[in-house]
Amino acid sequence: MKELVVISGKGGTGKTSIVGAFATLAEKAVLADCDVDAPDLAIIMSPFTLRRESFSGGSRARIKTSTCAGCGTCREVCRFGAISHEGPGNEIVEKTFKVDPIACEGCGVCSYFCPTGALIFRPAINGEWFISSTRVGPMVHAKLGVAEENSGKLVNLVRAQARKIAGEEDLDLILVDGPPGIGCPVIASITGSDLVLVVTEPTLSGLHDFSRVADLTEHFGIETLLLINKWDLNEELTSKLEGLAQRLNVRVVGRVCYDKAITEAQIRKQSIVEYQNDGAALEIRDTWAEVSRALARQNSVQLDRPSSLALQGEQTQFPIPKSQFPNPN
Repeated sequence: MKELVVISGKGGTGKTSIVGAFATLAEKAVLADCDVDAPDLAIIMSPFTLRRESFSGGSRARIKTSTCAGCGTCREVCRFGAISHEGPGNEIVEKTFKVDPIACEGCGVCSYFCPTGALIFRPAINGEWFISSTRVGPMVHAKLGVAEENSGKLVNLVRAQARKIAGEEDLDLILVDGPPGIGCPVIASITGSDLVLVVTEPTLSGLHDFSRVADLTEHFGIETLLLINKWDLNEELTSKLEGLAQRLNVRVVGRVCYDKAITEAQIRKQSIVEYQNDGAALEIRDTWAEVSRALARQNSVQLDRPSSLALQGEQTQFPIPKSQFPNPN
């Protein structure tokens, strides 16, 4: 089993469009949308939900008004300014304290120091994750709640479930749509993977972002490839990107031209390679052939291989048999 992660230095480079096309071209693959802050792969793949679960990546404090003595200890020890003296009164005091759920970081200090035990510290629901069926195979995806954190934990959970399905269904490839940037969610997406494909554009920010991403993948020792999207919009910067890739020991595996048909395909909930055969679709097919050869060169990886980041939820059982992955169309 191999794991290919497609990432970019920033959003809007066409990463998800490329993943959607690869998903159509791949055989025996599990899709994993790890861009949990903006999970757009579903726009192309039209998943049919088979399983839906809440995600809790941490805990959050809440004040039990009836037992609050109004002493203010919680506000004094909260370093995040999440507690205010604006709660309703009770039989003890005219006004109690309350917790701002957005500002609360879930550290638990207030609960530890509360003399009356009025601070309740419970797991918070930060988002949802899904196991779905698509026209090309199973898909694991998730959505983090608005202003929620712990996206790295949710990414780990998505990858763990994708690995579980790949093992159960004897699928050869996990195809990951990773988040943009170089932060914690990206690290959670690429750690322990076999191959990373960076999608970038010929812009000044594209040059800068590609350099940062290449430094990150080099740090983790992951073979990295480069795809230059919309290369024909600035051929001079495309050449600079290729030169930079050579200096960073990153192989350029494809150029994809600017093609309005990609947007037209997405409007129809299709990948570009389903929508047409020429233009960008032809160049993406050629790129996939290069990526497939790179994957074939990778050493075989066992399903239970260790990772430097523990994948949350690896012990979760996957009870949905292969027969329950219908073609939604």
